[in-house]
Amino acid sequence: MSDAHAFAALRALADGRFHSGEDIARALGCSRTLVWQAIRDAEADFGLTVFKVRGQGYKLPELIEWLDVAAVREHLSGPAAETFTLALAERIDSTNTQLMHRSDSAPHGLVLAAEWQDAGRGRLGRPWRMRLGGALAFSLLWRFDKGLAELSGLSLAVGVALARVLERLGAPVELKWPNDVLLSGKKLSGVLIELSGEVQGPAAVVVGVGINLAAPGDVGQPVAGLAEAGVKIGRNALLAELLNELACVLTDFSEHGFAAFREEWQRYAAYLGQAVRLSPAQGEPIEGLFAGVDERGALLIDTDAGARALFAGELSLRPVS
Repeated sequence: MSDAHAFAALRALADGRFHSGEDIARALGCSRTLVWQAIRDAEADFGLTVFKVRGQGYKLPELIEWLDVAAVREHLSGPAAETFTLALAERIDSTNTQLMHRSDSAPHGLVLAAEWQDAGRGRLGRPWRMRLGGALAFSLLWRFDKGLAELSGLSLAVGVALARVLERLGAPVELKWPNDVLLSGKKLSGVLIELSGEVQGPAAVVVGVGINLAAPGDVGQPVAGLAEAGVKIGRNALLAELLNELACVLTDFSEHGFAAFREEWQRYAAYLGQAVRLSPAQGEPIEGLFAGVDERGALLIDTDAGARALFAGELSLRPVS
């Protein structure tokens, strides 16, 4: 059974109403058996529950707004409307992976969004799991004239862009160094930055963003969705709002670096002034008071042995219990 059949059947149910297998088959130009198989496979692959009632047909438990290039472009404005080229995939391994494969040849401002990722990734290679129709997963390619060494703090600047949009929508978010957005202490969104280029420049950067509109269930850590903050916005409108802000932030970062965002990032900072523990991939944890970030985006921590500045890497930040 192809992904195309599975998504076509699900799209036929996107309005949240019952549709008979016969009606779906007629609309898709296939057999009722193929519709049944497509829905069965979609349930298995995407963790969905499709209601099946004899005499009424099939129904999704909730509405799904599918991503649509035209619908996103309706909400783009300013530099974003001129800068970004949109591409959509129904099913993909990872939007970041695909853009990194194309980073040498793809145009500046290419945005790739996906309905479903089989191998979505977060920081340190951790899996990013999403709920079909209940999350946004997208990546964008941005080219900088400056070298890789001058891009320190980029993930934090992207976090500021996300926080601006989410705050305007009514979600009281915080930023957790170096790349998470928190809602009520739970992970709402994450940023994954991947780079290629020369030390002195130019550089191609893939900025990956995942954000939950609805919590995806048990994923091994506390997670949240925008719905918990009472935010109601369609995925196409949300993607456009994020791209509008990212176009401005990435342009400003290109000109001024992270220093232009430092004070704003600290306004959103989670755990600021609190006792924290940094756990590197190797070596002993480092404990102290979280003192914010410097103009390069390095985390500042006041320890018993003095102040230290640490850059994003294989580190995790947790409040000390």
